[in-house]
Amino acid sequence: MNIIESDCPDCNFFEDASIARRDFLKLAGTTAAVAATAPAVLAKPAKEKPAEALLKELFATLTKEQKKGVALAFDAGAGKNRVPTRLGMYNRALKNEKIGGIYTKAQQELIERALKAICSDDEGYHKISRDEEFDNSGSLAGCGAHFFGDPNQGQFSWLFTGHHLTVRCDGNTIPGAAFGGPIYYGHIAGGYSEKNVYRFQTKAVQSVYDALDAKQRQAAVIAQGSPGEMAKSVKHRERPYPGIGIGELSPDQREQVLKVMRACVAPFRKEDGDEVMDIVKANGGLEKINLAFYKEKRSTDEKIRWHFWRLEGPGFVWNYRVLGHVHCFVNIARV
Repeated sequence: MNIIESDCPDCNFFEDASIARRDFLKLAGTTAAVAATAPAVLAKPAKEKPAEALLKELFATLTKEQKKGVALAFDAGAGKNRVPTRLGMYNRALKNEKIGGIYTKAQQELIERALKAICSDDEGYHKISRDEEFDNSGSLAGCGAHFFGDPNQGQFSWLFTGHHLTVRCDGNTIPGAAFGGPIYYGHIAGGYSEKNVYRFQTKAVQSVYDALDAKQRQAAVIAQGSPGEMAKSVKHRERPYPGIGIGELSPDQREQVLKVMRACVAPFRKEDGDEVMDIVKANGGLEKINLAFYKEKRSTDEKIRWHFWRLEGPGFVWNYRVLGHVHCFVNIARV
């Protein structure tokens, strides 16, 4: 089966993908065992300031005119059955307000440093930025960076948005929510291509599948279907979850799942990875999570096995589309 490098014709699917407040407040993910085995790749550069400190510095440089566009109230956009704008997932610069047209060069340097600071290290930044090209956003200047609240006066959230990317930094001002809320990441290269910067995550999950016996594979694979995308794909659902329960696996197989967890959090800074781990433990542990593989009607083979894989449990969704290219939606919160 040929790998097609998509120009992303299916990525104009949403501007605001925020989920209902009741669903956001119910979501989460990973385990104390992951914390014990987390690799050194999660450590951020020691000499750089924390992202929160850089964002305080950036906010202090904003002019009144700049604040009109990029500094919003903490709960801006909140309303009946809607979460605030800061908790949405976006596929381009929020409100199409691009960094290059708003911020000075010095401010853009601070933004870049802050984004790097919420990544694990240079390799993590390479993956999040997709080699600093940000897919169709073209560069950091083509992305968006918005403040919700004042980082120098308590509760705030900084939202960074671009093509295949929504990440944030909130200084842990949203209790019990990993990453400060739902995140979205992806890459325009084919999902099974070695050119895709997130290929290592699907490779890790393939190792789990290879370790399953025939009966376990039958439970894990959804022969036809899709878990969907965008906000609806990360809403909290009650049991039973699709796929096979991690608690049903052997110790060796669970160790393979831990490697998937490590791969999932690897691009992000240690603080955020640790929070994911703490939340999974609080929500009942890794054994409460299920792993499912999805095949759509399009053909697959041994090298290109699934269109989606998904980890889901109490307050935990890591919904990963592999084909045609990577779209990953994540929502993790204490329940």
